[in-house]
Amino acid sequence: MSKIKSLGYLGFGAPDPSQWMKFGAEIIGAMPARALPGESFGVPMDPTSGPASKGSGVGPDGSVYLKLDHRQWRIAVHPHQTNAGILYIGLEVASQEDLETVVARLQAEGVEARMGTAEEARARSVSGIAHSKDPAGNAIEFFWGAVEDFKFVSPQGMQFKTGQLGMGHMNLFVSDLQASIDFYSRVLEFRMSDYIEFGPEMSANFFYCNPRHHTIGLTRVGPINGLHHLMLECETIDDVLKCYDRVNDAGIRVTSTLGRHTNDNMLSFYMSSPFGFEIEIGWDGLCVGEDWLPRQFCEGDFWGHRGLDPETITQSAEQIKQK
Repeated sequence: MSKIKSLGYLGFGAPDPSQWMKFGAEIIGAMPARALPGESFGVPMDPTSGPASKGSGVGPDGSVYLKLDHRQWRIAVHPHQTNAGILYIGLEVASQEDLETVVARLQAEGVEARMGTAEEARARSVSGIAHSKDPAGNAIEFFWGAVEDFKFVSPQGMQFKTGQLGMGHMNLFVSDLQASIDFYSRVLEFRMSDYIEFGPEMSANFFYCNPRHHTIGLTRVGPINGLHHLMLECETIDDVLKCYDRVNDAGIRVTSTLGRHTNDNMLSFYMSSPFGFEIEIGWDGLCVGEDWLPRQFCEGDFWGHRGLDPETITQSAEQIKQK
C-alpha cells in the first residue's frame, strides 16, 4: 500500500502571476489565500489582528496563493522569467514516520531524496517536508500536516471535491514512459487503474493512491516532459456548466468540449490556462476500491470532448516542447 495519500498542492512558474489570480478567482472560482505560508493568522477572536497580507493571496515577491477548500492553499504561482509550468508537485503522506519511510525507500532505490528543513516546511504551510525528483525531472515534495484555516468561500460559488481525494488529478507528458511508470507504481506504490493506447508509442496510463480513479496520468507522445492538464472536480454538474459559461463569456479557448470519459466517468470540459497547460473542470468522477482491476480502453470518451484526440494532444505536447 502506498504511503502517498493524495495530490496535496501544485506550484507553477509564470512571468506574471497576477494573471493567475484573475483567472483563478474569476474563472475557476478559487479563493485568494487568507494568509500566506509562514504568516501569522493573528490572535484568535480578535478582529483587529490578522495576517499582514490581509487575505490578498499575494506574497511580497508577487507569488499568488489560491484556496480550493479548507486547506490554506492548493495552488501557488511564482514569478518566473519564462512560462515554467510545474515548479513542484506536493504529494501528501500521513505522518513524519511515513515521510521518513518514503525518503528511505527512494534512497534505497538509488533516487536522490532528502528531508527538508523546518523553514522549507513553513514555506509550504506544512509540518514536515522532503524533496526528490521523478524521472521526468519534476520536483516532488512529500509532506504531512498541512495547515487548514477553513472559511473557504468561492468568488463564484464553486464547491470542489477534495478531502481524502486530494485537490484533483494531473496528467503529465513524460519522455521515458517506462521509467516514470516504474517510479510511481513500483517505488511510490501507486496502483494502475487503466490505460489507453492511441498510436505508435503513444499511450496514457492512469494511477491511483486513494479512491479517486486516478491522481496521476502519465502520457507519452514523444521526447517531451511537461504538464498536459490539471483536473479540478466539482460537487455539482451546475458548477461545471456555470464555469463553462464563464469561460465562453471571457473568450477563453475551450480546448475540449463537454464530454464524458470512459475510464474515470468524468463529465468535464478542458480550457487553456494563462500559461500553456490545460485545466479540466469535471463532475461525477469514478471512485475505485482495493479490489479494482486495471483495464485497457480503445477510446477515451463515451461522448463529446471534441478536441481531445491524439492529434491535438500531440500539438499540446509540441507547444510545451517549444517553451
